[in-house]
Order: sequence, then structure tokens, then C-alpha cells
Amino acid sequence: MSHVLLEVELRDEAATEHLGARLAPCLAAGDILCLKGDLGAGKTAFARGLIRELARDPGLTVPSPTFTLVQTYELDPCPVWHFDLYRLEAPEEIWELGFEEALGDICLIEWPERAEGLIPEEAGELEICYEGEGRKARLRGPEAWREKLTHDG
Repeated sequence: MSHVLLEVELRDEAATEHLGARLAPCLAAGDILCLKGDLGAGKTAFARGLIRELARDPGLTVPSPTFTLVQTYELDPCPVWHFDLYRLEAPEEIWELGFEEALGDICLIEWPERAEGLIPEEAGELEICYEGEGRKARLRGPEAWREKLTHDG
């Protein structure tokens, strides 16, 4: 992948949600952000903060899509698709979840490695790792992602 564009220490779940809210204004239609990390690392908490910020609704229910595999949110200016690929049995199953349609909107994808090369190269990647008492998040992506982070949102 590419260079680390952002590195943030996360003390708790609230800090993880806050990071999602902070990065929400950087995303636009057509953006894909892959969320990587072990079970319980905070991928869904990050997505929850990001989706609530885009919805301008801090109380919005944002469940983990672990069992539904995908949750969609009809937001302005474009829908957000939140995928959890953990339970996919084959990479091609991503197409059955509406992935092709989702590519024109904002996509958040947990467990992207389950799609084995079907995710476009221009996707950004946020990895959340356990580190010491907390966690650390690292955002990587192509040069276009650096530009997204420098625009005021």
C-alpha cells in the first residue's frame, strides 16, 4: 500500500468514534475506506463515529453489520455503505452484497482482506492495532488521500 498519512493513539472507544467523526468530512462519493484490525479493535466504533458525523445525528443507531454483512445509510450528499466481510465464504460474494452499486457512494469495509483483490487500489486503509493500554490507528492510502486530509471539512 502507500505511506502512513495519519497516525493517532486511541485511549478508548470514545476516542475511536471521535477519529471517525474527524475524518468524516474528508470523504466524498466514490471513496472507499478499508477498516483493518483484530476482532474488537474498534473498526465498528470508528465507522459509527464517521456515519453519525455524516448524518449529523450523534444518536443515530449504527449497528455492526456482522450478521447483515452490509448496512446502508441514505445520507446527504450520498449514501454510505458499511460492509463487514468477515463471514464471506468466497471473495466473489461481495458482488451479491451490492458492492458494484456501492462504488459510486462512500464505502466503509471491515475485513477487506476477505475480498482478495476485488477492492479498487485507490481505496484508503485505516488499521487499528492494539498497542500498550490502548490502540493505535494508522491511515494509509494513495496520494489522493493525502489531499483529502489537507482539505478543510
